[in-house]
Amino acid sequence: MENFRKIDIDQYDEDVLQDSELYVADPRDPYEVLDEAKQRQGAVRSSLARSDIPGALAIVLENAPYGPNVDEAKDVTLQTLLSILNSTKSTEITAAIKSLTPDAQDTLMKYLYKGMALPGWGDISGSVLLGWHEKLTDVAGVGCIVRTMTDRRIV
Repeated sequence: MENFRKIDIDQYDEDVLQDSELYVADPRDPYEVLDEAKQRQGAVRSSLARSDIPGALAIVLENAPYGPNVDEAKDVTLQTLLSILNSTKSTEITAAIKSLTPDAQDTLMKYLYKGMALPGWGDISGSVLLGWHEKLTDVAGVGCIVRTMTDRRIV
């Protein structure tokens, strides 16, 4: 009687909804996505050297990798974004967020939640992520959180 919880009953249902059916998969090749993420990482470094935080955010949040088979590109993009967040002064955060499009703001929220989900929060302190989350929620509103939680395209 203990085995009944180990059986995946969805395998017998022909109408079961798969994750791949909930969003259009990224059509790019995984190697192409990784190469693009590394190119963006270099562009972000040059933007940060010029103290162009809004430009760096726009670069890293544009065309973010999502879907299966692009985990390495997702990690590179997350580390790039975390370096931007870490190097931004708290007085510059609101202006940087306001310069983003609503889609980029939603993508930023996804990365903030992904950063918070990391064990030990990677190489960034929790106060930085929570500070960005607070300012992003002030600018974009609660709808940004709702869209992030309901979007199936996981970064």
